[in-house]
Order: sequence, then C-alpha cells, then structure tokens
Amino acid sequence: MSPSPPARRRRLHLPRRMFAQVLLMQVAIAAGVAVLATGLFLAPLSDQLDDQAMRRALAIAQTTAAQPQIAEDLTDTPATAGGPVQQEAERIRTATKAEYIVVMDRRGVRWSHPTPSEIGRLVSTDPGQALAGHDVMQIDSGTLGRTARGKVPLRDGDGKIVGAVSVGIAYDSVRARLLHAIPGLFAYAGGALAVGALAAWLISRRVQRQTRDLAFSDISALLAEREAMLHGIREGVVALDRGGRIRLLNDEARRLLGIGDEAVGRSLDEALGEGRTADVLAGRVTGTDLLTVRGQRVLVANRMPTDDGGAVATLRDRTELEQLGRELDSTRGLIDALRAQDHEHANRMHTVLGLLELEMYDDAVEFVGEVVGDHRATAEQVAEKIQDPLLAALLVGKATVAAERGVALSLADRTGLPDRLIDPRGLVTIVGNLVDNALDATAGTPHARVEVELQAEGRTATLRVRDTGPGIPEEQRELIFTEGWSTKQRPAHRERGIGLPLVRRLAERQGGSATVGEAAGGGAEFTVVLPEALAAPDLEPALSGPSDPHAHTVAEEESR
Repeated sequence: MSPSPPARRRRLHLPRRMFAQVLLMQVAIAAGVAVLATGLFLAPLSDQLDDQAMRRALAIAQTTAAQPQIAEDLTDTPATAGGPVQQEAERIRTATKAEYIVVMDRRGVRWSHPTPSEIGRLVSTDPGQALAGHDVMQIDSGTLGRTARGKVPLRDGDGKIVGAVSVGIAYDSVRARLLHAIPGLFAYAGGALAVGALAAWLISRRVQRQTRDLAFSDISALLAEREAMLHGIREGVVALDRGGRIRLLNDEARRLLGIGDEAVGRSLDEALGEGRTADVLAGRVTGTDLLTVRGQRVLVANRMPTDDGGAVATLRDRTELEQLGRELDSTRGLIDALRAQDHEHANRMHTVLGLLELEMYDDAVEFVGEVVGDHRATAEQVAEKIQDPLLAALLVGKATVAAERGVALSLADRTGLPDRLIDPRGLVTIVGNLVDNALDATAGTPHARVEVELQAEGRTATLRVRDTGPGIPEEQRELIFTEGWSTKQRPAHRERGIGLPLVRRLAERQGGSATVGEAAGGGAEFTVVLPEALAAPDLEPALSGPSDPHAHTVAEEESR
C-alpha cells in the first residue's frame, strides 16, 4: 500500500499588485496602532479610576471625621443600631452614595454600619494605621465585598484620637465606570482607524498610478532587467536629475567619457570639464545626433527629457564609422586620381606609339625620360627632406592627388624633419588633415598652390600648411576649431566639423598648439607646434604610435 502523500500546508497568499499590498499593510499598521493606543490608554485608566475612588472615599471619611458631634456621641452614647452615630453616618452615606461609613472606637468596635447587626462587632480589617493618626487609602475586601477604602483618625475637641472613620466605595461601581468608558474609547479608535484606512486607500491609489499597477515582483524584475540592459548595451547612457547632476552611468558611458563612479552626484561641468561634450549632454546645444569629440573618440549624442525634470542622454562611438567614411573618401579620391592617371597614361602611351611609328626613336626616349623623371624627382625631393617613411609616403601620395585636382603641392625650402618622431601616426593625422583642407580650399581656383613646411628644432616639430584659397575670416579663426562647426556641406555618410578640433586635441595632448592665420600671399596658414614630437638624438626613433588604440583611428576632416 503506497504511503499517502504528505498534506500540503496552506499558505497565506498576499495580493500580487503593489496597490493592494500597500493598502493591506497600511490598514494593518493603522489597526495595530489603534489597538496599541487603546490598550495603552486603558491600562492607566483602571489605575486612575481606582485612585479617584480611593481619594473620594478618603475625602468622605475626612469630612465625616471633621464633625465634632460624632466624636462626642462616640464617647457619650452606646453602640446601638438607633444611636446618634449610626444615624449621622447613614445620613452622610446616603448623601454621598458611599458603600459604607463605619465609625469605630479605639478598640475597633463598630458604632455604625449599613448592616445594623454588625454594630458592636470588631471591624474585619486592621484599623491600626488610622488609629495611629495616619490617613489610609487602599483597595481591600471586607464584609461588604471588595471596596475602595479611605480611613482617617477621629479626634475629639482636644485633638485626642478617640476612634477612626472608614468609608468604602463599591469596587463594582469603579469597574462599571471603566466598562462604560470602553465603548466610547473603541468608537474613537474605530473612527481613527477609518480615517487611517481612507488615507491608506488614497495613498495606495497614488502609488497605483505612479507604479502603473505593477506588482512588487514586476518592479523587481524591471529593475533587474534595467541593470542588465544598461550594462549590457553598447551605447553609453547618462541619466541626469532636474539639477543637471549625474544620476546614473552605465559601463559604456564610463568608457566613452573616461570617468568613473566618482562623477555620480556631480554636475556635468565638474565631471567632464567645460566644453562641447558637457554642453551637449546638459542640453545647452540642442538637436539630434549631435557630434562631439571626447579624448580621441568621436561620439554621437542624443538627449531626451524625462517627466521629473531630468534627462537621459545616449552616446554612440562613431570613431570607427568616421574612420571608414574618411577612408571611403580617400578611396574615392584615389580612384579618381587613378582614373585620371589612366587617361593620362593612355595619352602618353599613344604619344610614345606615334613617335615609334614615325621612327622618331630619340624623341620617344626623351619623352619617356621626362615623364619618369618628374615623378621620381617629386619622390626624391620628399624623401630627402622628410626622413620619416610614413610621413614621406603620405606627402608623395597627396602630391599625386593634388596634381590631379589641379593644385601644386610643394615642400618649403626650409623643410627638414629627421627620422626621430615619437608619434609618427599622430603627425600623419595632423598633416593629412591640414593638407586635405588646403586642397579642398584651393581646388578649382586659378594658380592653386599648397605649401607644406616641416621644421625640427631640438625635440620640437613645427608644421605650417599654406594655401592660396580664400582664407579664414578673423572672427572665425577660433570657431573653426569648435566641434561640429563647418562651412562645408555635410556628406551622406558622416558628419563635418571633426578634423580641426581633433588636430588641436592631438597638438594639445603633446603640450603644443594649433592656430590659423593669414598666409603671406593671401589664403590661410595653419601652424602646429609640437614641443615633444621628436626623441632625443641618442635614442632610437619610435615608429610605433601611442598605446591608446583610439589615438589615431579618426582620420582627417576639415571644419572651415
């Protein structure tokens, strides 16, 4: 026979909704408080009623003992049911509604009692303290049951104690007063409980609206999901309170902005420093997909206000995308250059073919030598003055592109740069950006010319790029280094206004500067000074870039 399954314990299931749970808890708390307050009130009330009854009995006893006729009658008349002491005591008892008034002599013999048969007998409780001259208050039991008693000495005209007076108040009447007070007390407690329940219902309704009638388990799950989502997504999230202070940062935001948990609770200007990034996140710059540069990263920011007066900003890393866009532009430029070279090469080959068919062999040899010599001369000139291979290769390629765009790109006579660059990729980024800007500014203009000058003095490298373009108005010479500012039309795949701010950041990172002025023959002249660009002469040249993997992933972009 299989054992019977164990009986399942019945569990008390609370309502799931937060509204119902809050209401139930608040009503339970209000009821508990009402019961506790009632109990705390009733506990001293019983003692207060006992004390009031004893004091009333004592007052009646003192009033009775204060009448001199009773003391005289006690000493002059016998203890009988019809005696003057009994009559006076009963008169006072009836008037005060006391349970009893007992007048006794010094032996403790009763001279008055509500039951006449008890007159002449000894009292049932010890009258010693009263006969000794002390007032007594107590709750005690006697022949008439439990009473609240007051006992005082009885003195004659000379002040001599001749007996005592004992007055009792029925304890049942005291208990009746207590029981009579309980319904009213419960009524007040019930009213307070009703008000508390109504307030609890109103608060719970407000909680229901604010929590959208979710259960505690739902809120807990939402918080867990929020934490997982915030720290799992590959977008930076920055939450701000109504005062503009940082309330929350996810892991990606810390990485992109380069700040830690110490930034929480601080304003954006304190945590990030003054600049475009803080302005974008704070809402001082409005718009969608706003571009900003933080360190070596290109970030796209969007800001959404919240109902409580704060805001949530999201950040996306566009560094790689910007790099791909600029590489696409470079590739298109190279394709255009190759296409033009293909046409030029075809024309030259046709020329050579014609010379050969005409049997003008000497002229053909001379023509080929001139063509090859021009390209070789350009490469040799660059390699002679620029000994760093990366930078030399860049300038040779830019010279080819410039020639196809109708711009003469040349090196200044004073140019000279040894192969001791600490950060060659950084200088490649700066030179390539400024040369591209100059080519864009001069392409299509008559006698277009771009001149590059690179000089080294000790460990300092100075770069100057001059062009014959329209130049930069004086009021815009600082504005062009602002992130997101550009006079060019925005391409479809990326943003403008990144290159020149990046040039200045790369220069300032090495303790240098980037400025723009007017060239001697008109146009613009960009000057970049890098105080720590070159290694000491006795050190090996460093061809590798900095350890930061993002240091040179952003290619050049003009922002005039």
